[in-house]
Amino acid sequence: MWLLLTELAVALVLINLASIHYMHMLQLESYQLDGYWRHLKRTRSEWYGWTLIDAAVCLVAHIALPMLVSSFFTGERSQSTVISHLIVMAFFILYTGWNVYSEWKKPKKKPIGYTKRMKRLLAVHAGTVLVILALWALILGHEDESGLRVMYVTPYVLIAACPVLPLLSGKLAQPIEDHINAGFFVSAQSKLNARKDLIKIGITGSYGKTGTKFALATILSMKYRVLTSESSINTPMGLSKIINNHLEKSHEVFIAEMGARHVGDITELTQLVHPTVGLITSVGPQHLETFGSVSTVAKTKFELIQALPKDGFAAFASDGAWVDKMYDKASCEKLKSGMGEGDYDMWAEDIEVGSFGSRFVLKTKDGESIACETKLLGRHNISNVVLSCLVAKRLGLTMDEIAQGVGRIKPVEHRLQLIPGDLNVIDDAFNSNPVGAKEALNVLHGFPGRHLIITPGLVEMGEDEDKFNYELGRQIAASCDAAILVGPRHTKPILQGMLKEGFDEDRILTVTTLDEASQHIRDFISSGDAVLFENDLPDNYNENAKQN
Repeated sequence: MWLLLTELAVALVLINLASIHYMHMLQLESYQLDGYWRHLKRTRSEWYGWTLIDAAVCLVAHIALPMLVSSFFTGERSQSTVISHLIVMAFFILYTGWNVYSEWKKPKKKPIGYTKRMKRLLAVHAGTVLVILALWALILGHEDESGLRVMYVTPYVLIAACPVLPLLSGKLAQPIEDHINAGFFVSAQSKLNARKDLIKIGITGSYGKTGTKFALATILSMKYRVLTSESSINTPMGLSKIINNHLEKSHEVFIAEMGARHVGDITELTQLVHPTVGLITSVGPQHLETFGSVSTVAKTKFELIQALPKDGFAAFASDGAWVDKMYDKASCEKLKSGMGEGDYDMWAEDIEVGSFGSRFVLKTKDGESIACETKLLGRHNISNVVLSCLVAKRLGLTMDEIAQGVGRIKPVEHRLQLIPGDLNVIDDAFNSNPVGAKEALNVLHGFPGRHLIITPGLVEMGEDEDKFNYELGRQIAASCDAAILVGPRHTKPILQGMLKEGFDEDRILTVTTLDEASQHIRDFISSGDAVLFENDLPDNYNENAKQN
């Protein structure tokens, strides 16, 4: 019995160690099991291959090593069995240990975070594996000819199941997380409901949410004391944490960025915040893997407007398409911002964009106007700023206060962030989308010298992902002098789009990692030229990642 228990204990440790990589991928998918399942399907050619190798190695070692020991060992049968199993055990400690160490040594853009939630998930996972191993031993355990209790099939073969085990563990842990989250949610909800004097603002859109949030917070801070979430926090639990830990009696405005991957996500957030002001920044092909269509995206974003009270108001950044349709549909007080003169409540004219940032004249339908300057780059960033200015005007700020606030807006990290130097580096690495990528290329094209783009392409575009990347390739051909594509498989449509436009293939380099791409920048451009980093895929999209 001691030998069987030892094997089970070793297998328990090895399987849990081998699962950490997959737990990390689940964390990068925001613990969403459907997202993790899509990750497995997206990377099946990689993890499935390693799964087959693991299973084959386990079975071959289980058969071959005992045979090898018995051919050289002439002692008692029981001693031969013990030695055989100990050698198999040592082999798998080395085999799995080497795989885990190799994975641990790889550079990570965002290493696994051992948060309280991850620790709970790992505990549930360990318990799940323990139950599986116990059933394995119960079903496959037997006494061999020497009288020792062993298993027909080695438990180490379960290492091959590591990619799918997080699905089971995540499902089992979900009731625990739901209970914990409900407590945080209700506490934050109660805290907000008690603040009848607080101006509560919700911001949503396919893109531009974070930039608009920080722009609005900066402008409103000229008159109010503002609380908003840091970075791109836009989930119920993220916002609940901000409210519970940071909302003070002195705050006069709370701005909530509201993200969504599924229908109903915005409704859940409005039930937490109960906003009186709603901003729609954009509607477009984002997260189509879960939404399916842009019309569903628009319907989900409109949940914010439907949740506004009768005395609230909504502000829309006109796009001549979906956002304008939402504006027409809204029944509450509504305002519209735009770019260039039109049927807007506020708009920007005489826009200049360069290495200094952006300059424009802000105008209102009431005839007011003022010159503004900001460090932000890109037409879509100016659109976000104008939308923020419109809301600030409605909340009582003067045009002078608004212009001062615009001048204080800082670029959001990795969102068309200009890093001047020997080369003009434009960092647009965060969560790229078709509209933003096109605008980033326009900004790049406006810089002097030669233009280089480094990109892995667009993701989460659903069934039309290849189509969007092909179009991105055509746009790159029209705007750039050279391109470095990160990820041979995913960027193939980009390459095809570039070649279709007659782009010189010698000016295209395909690599497997961003670090490798950075080493080749000087092969294409030199001092005074410009390089655009467009999107940077997280580790769960990394084509070069070994899966266990």
